[in-house]
Amino acid sequence: MKKILAADDSRSILQMVSFTLKGAGYEVVEAADGQAALNQAQGQSFDLVITDLNMPNMDGITLIQNLRGLPAYRFTPMLMLTTEAGDDFKAKGKAAGATGWLVKPFDPAKLLGVVKKLIG
Repeated sequence: MKKILAADDSRSILQMVSFTLKGAGYEVVEAADGQAALNQAQGQSFDLVITDLNMPNMDGITLIQNLRGLPAYRFTPMLMLTTEAGDDFKAKGKAAGATGWLVKPFDPAKLLGVVKKLIG
């Protein structure tokens, strides 16, 4: 079973992401912010990381930069899921190592489509 790490400080978004992915047969580990997600990632391995951009303690771009610095996550797909749709944010995300960008509110079918494309 493919394992996904989802980080978002919005409880409702995290629940929706988790519900959508679990319903499609993925295992999901939730984190309330970037620091919590980094701690989870250091203790186990994930096939995909989905992160919000704006979170307390550590934002999504810093999380991705930190994860990309770990050998185990050098090639792991990482998606930004955020309300920010500006090109400058996308450029920052891409520079940090983000694989893709989904804008909130997200369409569950679209999320699953992207996840399936990335990790099967």
